[in-house]
Amino acid sequence: MKMDVELVHSPVVGLAEEEEVDMTDWNLPLAFMKKRHTEKIEGSKALAQSWRMKDRMKTVSVALVLCLNVGVDPPDVVKTSPCAKLECWIDPLSTSPQKALETIGANLQKQYENWQPRARYKQSLDPTVDEVKKLCTSLRRNAKEERVLFHYNGHGVPRPTVNGEIWVFNKNYTQYIPLSIYDLQTWMGSPSIFVYDCSNAGIIVKSFKQFALQREQELEVAAINPNHPLVQMPLPPSMKNCIQLAACEASELLPMNPDLPADLFTSCLTTPIKIALRWFCMQKGAKLVPGVTLDLIEKIPGRLNDRRTPLGELNWIFTAITDTIAWNVLPRDLFQKLFRQDLLVASLFRNFLLAERIMRSYNCTPFSSPRLPPTYMHAMWQAWDLAVDICLSQLPTIIEEGTAFRVSMTDTASV
Repeated sequence: MKMDVELVHSPVVGLAEEEEVDMTDWNLPLAFMKKRHTEKIEGSKALAQSWRMKDRMKTVSVALVLCLNVGVDPPDVVKTSPCAKLECWIDPLSTSPQKALETIGANLQKQYENWQPRARYKQSLDPTVDEVKKLCTSLRRNAKEERVLFHYNGHGVPRPTVNGEIWVFNKNYTQYIPLSIYDLQTWMGSPSIFVYDCSNAGIIVKSFKQFALQREQELEVAAINPNHPLVQMPLPPSMKNCIQLAACEASELLPMNPDLPADLFTSCLTTPIKIALRWFCMQKGAKLVPGVTLDLIEKIPGRLNDRRTPLGELNWIFTAITDTIAWNVLPRDLFQKLFRQDLLVASLFRNFLLAERIMRSYNCTPFSSPRLPPTYMHAMWQAWDLAVDICLSQLPTIIEEGTAFRVSMTDTASV
């Protein structure tokens, strides 16, 4: 039945009913049309940024400079008796000095290769100034814009000087020859990372910063003075993108405990699981299995890259814990730079957190540039201690009875 059309006004648009008949569906009133609903919503710029690194970098070359002079102690060091002696887990006095030096150099290269197998490694064993210059300039030339690492072991030479010098040798090994950090900066260029394993290493970092500032001032003067001598010369490299890892503060000596390696800092940076287990067993705190000895941990089975083995499980947990500590305490930009930009740098800084924890227990304070806040008391280290304790508690039965290793309950599906 056809209904009479009444003049009824629409409650929405105020039209008479006969006028509404002519309206098409798409022209009907819509909900949520206020400006607050239609304007484009944008998050803050900070949230919009990707967590992925856009400017990744790679350490492509590594200079391993060892100044050991095996069998001859430097004149400014008074060693305890007994004293720490292991270098790269080798007793340098167990063989001839030259063979010991070569073996230590080869071991150090292997230890670094575990973290960056594709880098180009060059050893310089008990070198002269000219040999260091030739090595560094060659590596920088081949690296181009990528990062170069300079590792310095100064256990067989005098301590760094307040004038900004480290020590090497003359050709006949009859004199110690100073090598200026300013010259080293020139040869290494930027970006670079420097590792100093020697007493009073903080002096080197301080001198490095002073020389870097001097370079920046020279560049500024040359920029405003066209007659400046630097204008006619190749510009000195800016050292702003350089990273430094030092074994101790400027006034500190390296630990001499005979139960520790002489290159404790290097051991922490390049063989973290091995030194962490050793240090854990040396502690007097309560353990699940007190009978685990240093000799026993030398027999711990597995491979670092196989999580189904004890060594691999510990390495996996160590990486997760040190990454968590760094993420928790560092500003985001610094975390991205040190722990995400370069694989080798990230590994060294994760291991550096362990170095700080271990070496502080021997009144030695490793530090870096850029400097990190203290992490040696972070609560996550308790999780690491527990993981080590659980792993070592299985060790006697694994070795003596051949029992299968039980991985942790966390993320077992990924094993």
